[in-house]
Amino acid sequence: MRYLIMLLSIFPLLLKAEFLMPNEAFIPSATLQNDKVVVHIKLGEHIHIYKEKIKLTANKDAKIFIKSLQLPKAKIEDGAKVYDTDITFDALLGKQKGVNAHEQLSVTLEFQGCSSEGLCYQPIKKTYTFNVDTSKIGEKVHSQTQTISLSFQNKSLFVVLATFFGFGLLLAMTPCIFPMIPILSSIIVAQKEGMTAKKGFTLSLVYVLSMAVAYTIAGVLAGLFGQNLQAAMQNPYVVIVFALVFVALAFSMFGFYEIGLPASLQSKISKVSDDASNKGGFVGVAIMGFLSALIVGPCVAPPLAGTLIYIGQTGDALLGGMALFVMSLGMGVPLLLIGLGTGKFMPKPGGWMNSVSKIFGVVMLGIAIWMLEKILPSSVTMLLWAVLFIISSVYLGAFESLGASRGWYAFMKGLGLVLFLYGLVVFTGALSGAKTLLHPLEPFTQSHSAVGAAQTKHLSFQVVKNKADFDAFVRANHGKKILIDFAAQWCTACKEYDENTFSNKDVVESFASYKKVRIDVTDNTQESKALMKRFGVFGPPAVIVLDAKGDVEHTIIGYKPPKEFLQLLGE
Repeated sequence: MRYLIMLLSIFPLLLKAEFLMPNEAFIPSATLQNDKVVVHIKLGEHIHIYKEKIKLTANKDAKIFIKSLQLPKAKIEDGAKVYDTDITFDALLGKQKGVNAHEQLSVTLEFQGCSSEGLCYQPIKKTYTFNVDTSKIGEKVHSQTQTISLSFQNKSLFVVLATFFGFGLLLAMTPCIFPMIPILSSIIVAQKEGMTAKKGFTLSLVYVLSMAVAYTIAGVLAGLFGQNLQAAMQNPYVVIVFALVFVALAFSMFGFYEIGLPASLQSKISKVSDDASNKGGFVGVAIMGFLSALIVGPCVAPPLAGTLIYIGQTGDALLGGMALFVMSLGMGVPLLLIGLGTGKFMPKPGGWMNSVSKIFGVVMLGIAIWMLEKILPSSVTMLLWAVLFIISSVYLGAFESLGASRGWYAFMKGLGLVLFLYGLVVFTGALSGAKTLLHPLEPFTQSHSAVGAAQTKHLSFQVVKNKADFDAFVRANHGKKILIDFAAQWCTACKEYDENTFSNKDVVESFASYKKVRIDVTDNTQESKALMKRFGVFGPPAVIVLDAKGDVEHTIIGYKPPKEFLQLLGE
């Protein structure tokens, strides 16, 4: 009797609710357009569909496969990504190597959705068959680096070299080249008298050529033997030694010692950059260019990684080396312009050069701290930055009386006071737990709850260091998409990923359902080298996406900002 009463009570509601039949709620269709399948799902009124439930798979024995799904951005409702209007998306096709004939392709579309009236439909499957002209499809390419490696094939030497020179010019517009500018400028300024446009350009050319030789040697060795020379150069002991080199250069510019001192470590270090006025100094400049490329330059860029893949697969070290050399020359174009301009427009020697030398001495100390950030805790490097700013303010005359002097003296005193105040702020922030120069007062400007909320808005990775732990992670998450991050403590670009991309709201939301693992390659062990070789990675940072079957779906080499990161991964 009780059940009868309950049934009678909800009967009016059942009559009132007019739910659509599945074939009315969802009307899917799929068409073939050259190298992609275009899927359209028309939704009925008050119907929504879940993004994570949309799948498109091809028959396993086909010579054609689905390379990537390009789904549009979805809304967030109750923590789930949904579409509540008609949806259209592309599935980019790929083919196995050597396939050029017409092939049959069957794709299965799966999706599931609900009605806002309170009814959820069973998952729906639809299969579509196409006769595909495979000549319109590119062969299997998983990533930017493999695309670049394919650019070597079936192209003339001139086209390949011109392409890589263009890559170098593009890299010159990125922060990769910025740390080299003060190094080269300090070398030129140290010449003091007799500097001409010709001499400035020549010094810059020697520096750039040495940088190019370093990239070429490191690249060819990595391609042939799978050894990341640059990773080896990031050993903490090596980083400390070269940081001390820049400290020694800085103190020589402050006038604490001269070039002509007896043979000692500091004298040798100073000669690297300052001996040009006596003996031409080209050997010293060449050494600085070579070391700058290995220590200060970028970890890995897509053109570099693409070249390494080509060398590793073909053994053609000559063409690969030439490409890397030309790419490095393209990267060095801004440095050549600086050398030419400095020599041409440099004022006559005078007392101003002592001030400029001190400024570059401060820059050298800044580079030393920047290098130590790879191996030291952020609290320590923050304190070092604070000390540098405060001491620099003293050199700028922050606490000296102006008297009757004005003009540049007043400007330098004002700049010194700004540096002193900022140094105090950074010092206070370092003692309070701040981690970045851009946000030294973060511990004071955010409440504990806000900090906690900010921490949740960040991709969280499980860290592994060896093959066994990584394989265990993959097995435990079989059937799920996996986001792999190759990172190292000495990798500056990896920190950019953490601070910018992996903390971005859209990135966090897009990969919330992914299982995430970070492969720590800081120690550059045989285990980490094996994992990098397994995924065709030559150094951090690198991001790999595995599909539900465990196959590589996307590969990103080098740092990418949030928007570009999402575009490359089809999110």
